[in-house]
Amino acid sequence: MKAAHIKPLDEVVVGVIGLGYVGLPLATEFGRSRRTIAFDIDQRRISELRAGRDHTREVAPEALAAAAGMVVTEDPALLSECDVILVTVPTPVDEFKRPDLRPLESASVTAGRALRPGTVVVFESTVYPGATEEVCAPIIERESGLRLNQDFYLGYSPERINPGDKHRRLPDIVKVTSGSTPEAADFVDRLYATVVRAGTFRAASIRVAEAAKVIENTQRDVNIALINELAVLFDRMGIDTGQVLEAAGTKWNFLPFKPGLVGGHCVGVDPYYLTHKAQQIGHHTEMILAGRRINDAMGGYVASRVVKLLVQQRIHARGARVLVLGLSFKENCPDLRNTRVIDVVRELSEYGATVDVHDPWADPEETEREYRIGLVTDPQAGAYDAVVLAVAHNEFIAMGIDHIRSLLQPQGVIFDVTRMLPAARVEGRL
Repeated sequence: MKAAHIKPLDEVVVGVIGLGYVGLPLATEFGRSRRTIAFDIDQRRISELRAGRDHTREVAPEALAAAAGMVVTEDPALLSECDVILVTVPTPVDEFKRPDLRPLESASVTAGRALRPGTVVVFESTVYPGATEEVCAPIIERESGLRLNQDFYLGYSPERINPGDKHRRLPDIVKVTSGSTPEAADFVDRLYATVVRAGTFRAASIRVAEAAKVIENTQRDVNIALINELAVLFDRMGIDTGQVLEAAGTKWNFLPFKPGLVGGHCVGVDPYYLTHKAQQIGHHTEMILAGRRINDAMGGYVASRVVKLLVQQRIHARGARVLVLGLSFKENCPDLRNTRVIDVVRELSEYGATVDVHDPWADPEETEREYRIGLVTDPQAGAYDAVVLAVAHNEFIAMGIDHIRSLLQPQGVIFDVTRMLPAARVEGRL
């Protein structure tokens, strides 16, 4: 039987499933030049995008308006118009650090029901090697009644979006591409080349592309874990970690990683996808899991440092008032997913401290819903025994050290997780 034909590139209608930090920029880029069906199950998300707003701040109103070919919808039936469907749903982990594939599986069902012969389904969500063909393909076949590489095709092109980064946008980042057949791989590569001016890299297979994505963030996680462990060691030795890194950084091949809280939807999550697959095939990943343990413990370590500083000032942790500046997982970004600042907040609360959180980027409703935290909008001068600068938002840097110190009582202390404040003006830093 002859395989279904993939439509010529200039005739293709693009569909995007999932309009978050990854999917919306993708849909708007394609929507500039071709009909694009942008689908999401969140009615509130659809309503705000139709009104020309993006609460993630990844896509400006003028960019939304420029995407004249983009149709934003909550109706999955419209996806049946599409010749290629791009899946950009989250791939989180559950409370036991196991991959939660339910969003991916649900998106595969949606794609399968919209499929027609010749359609190419491209996944961008981070997964372990093999997931696209082993998990997603059978679901699509079941829901569509079509056969892979006979009636429809698969592709994988891992997302590389850096939330909050206004300099490296989707068109500026080289795109890795792959396909389930040579024809599909060529089609996927040429499709992305129409919106990514930085160029594309065609991987040898879908599994290679999946593996490349998951090790990008695993490598970063392990490197930060090393620096975090060194920061703990140097603190006990009475050595300033920043001064050590500055000195070591004079060598041409020293990698400029810094200590910090490792959260978010990528670096703090993706390694668990790789270790999950490793366990399935009977391999124990020692370094990757060690790095995860170190990084996951840093919130508790920061809290213990703050408590020690309070005790040194003869301030009891129980009953102390602490202000945490920043809750999102990174600077100048409203994304709260898997933020490890919450570990600092919870640990300080367990010591008996009263903890306020101030973050001008975070959405108050989402913060309350996800973490049961009511944000403080206007921290009062002289109200706190300790201030923890947890996230280096521009607003906090603009405050300056004098304003931040004004929030403290006379014997109060500042702990700077971000290392953005003058070292001589803070009592502790990571």
